[in-house]
Amino acid sequence: MVAAGVINESQFNALYTSRGRLSPDEETLLGSSGNGNLIITSENSGVIMNLLWALGLSNKNPILGMGGQMQNQQYGGAGSFASTGGWTLAVGSAMDHYDAHSFVTLTADQQSLVESVARNIYRPCCGNSTYFPDCNHGMAMLGLLELMASQGASESQMYKAALAVNSYWFPDNYMTLAQYFASKGVDWNAVDPKEALSASYSSAQGYQAVVSQMSAPSTGRSQGGCAV
Repeated sequence: MVAAGVINESQFNALYTSRGRLSPDEETLLGSSGNGNLIITSENSGVIMNLLWALGLSNKNPILGMGGQMQNQQYGGAGSFASTGGWTLAVGSAMDHYDAHSFVTLTADQQSLVESVARNIYRPCCGNSTYFPDCNHGMAMLGLLELMASQGASESQMYKAALAVNSYWFPDNYMTLAQYFASKGVDWNAVDPKEALSASYSSAQGYQAVVSQMSAPSTGRSQGGCAV
């Protein structure tokens, strides 16, 4: 992505220098290839989100194409969303790279799996699924699903990883959901990730409905808004 200009390496480094700089592992991930398995932790989840955001934005995929919600003219075109207009770390504009690069190529079955899972993964910052990746978290999740599908991940593995990642990106929200399920006698580790990621719990509206049922609701703070 650096070579293609989706990520302007100097701008990316400058951003994180202002925040205390990238770790050695993060610098290697940005500047080298063949780094093995992607490890996401609470400490690096923000950096990884931005890298996955760039991947989701730029990788060719029908979800971003004319058949998807991003291209629906009632919304003013694909360039008007936080996930596109908000990506300011590219060489040129974000739309120069939107749906433009073949970084991850999927088989028909893998694409079908990505679309199926994406339709059921929501995030607490808005009411849309990953199938409509109009914010940075949605676009990053799309990138993660594409990457996992290309490596043969199963549906259950994708949901499990997605829930873990969403929990890093929205820690307070998912702590509240864990408290909610505990109040129903269900341990968080026993919750079906597909259910937890559904609109009933992980969309902004679903989450607020859960909070309204709790006696001491969380503030629902997330780790970050729709910006780099």
